[in-house]
Amino acid sequence: MKTIASASNTLLLLLSSCGVGSLTNAFMSPQQSTYTPLSYQRNTPLTHLPSPSNNAQPQSSSSSSSTCLHLAELSGGITEVWNSYLDALEANPLLVKSITAGVILGAADLSGQALQQAIATNNDDNMELSTNNNNSNSVDIARFLRFAFFGFILQAPWNHFYYQILDGALPPTEDPFTSTTAIKVVIDQFIQAPIFTVIIFGFLGVLEGKSLDSIKEQLDEDYVDTMLANWKLWVPATAVNIAFCPPILRVLFLNVVFFFWSIFLSLKLNKE
Repeated sequence: MKTIASASNTLLLLLSSCGVGSLTNAFMSPQQSTYTPLSYQRNTPLTHLPSPSNNAQPQSSSSSSSTCLHLAELSGGITEVWNSYLDALEANPLLVKSITAGVILGAADLSGQALQQAIATNNDDNMELSTNNNNSNSVDIARFLRFAFFGFILQAPWNHFYYQILDGALPPTEDPFTSTTAIKVVIDQFIQAPIFTVIIFGFLGVLEGKSLDSIKEQLDEDYVDTMLANWKLWVPATAVNIAFCPPILRVLFLNVVFFFWSIFLSLKLNKE
């Protein structure tokens, strides 16, 4: 037995001298391992990371802020003008609507004249254009004033009082898609519009110095075509106007659409 004990002690001494003891201690005591978990790396302070803003060029940053400042000033200016217009519209609705209509319809006639001159210039087949070139390139001031006066004295007041009567008889609804909206569109386009179109022909014809027979002849020639074109534009435009526009802005919306309609009327009523 003493021999076995001494042999075992000798074996342990040999193993410890070879480093096997430390290996066995590693397996015997895992809590003392020097392994560092990967999750610990997430605790690295983010302040040590490079900031993207440090690489930005100061010049581009200043130019961007300057652009934003100009856009903000422009937006603020537009908002201020719009608010001033609304204040004036609430204070003097008929006068503001009339002035707006006069400006828009006058501009529409100038656009119509420019378009008419462009068409005439490109029409090389008509030899008379060369002889009348001096007149065709000039602005017809009287025609411009007729349309501006028509917008100021007739178009805006007519629609101002017309919409007051229409909204009084059939009050606006919160829901835009109702039978009330449909009825008002039908009334507007198939009762009011045919009557007002005759008035437009007569009013502008009188301002131009035409006789009643000449106005009737023009109605016979152009009234049906004018109404067909009117319904193509004004049925959807009137539906949008009545369904979505506040009552105080309806004439303004109508004037904007009337700009394009007036170009058509300007060409139709002043054709050679």
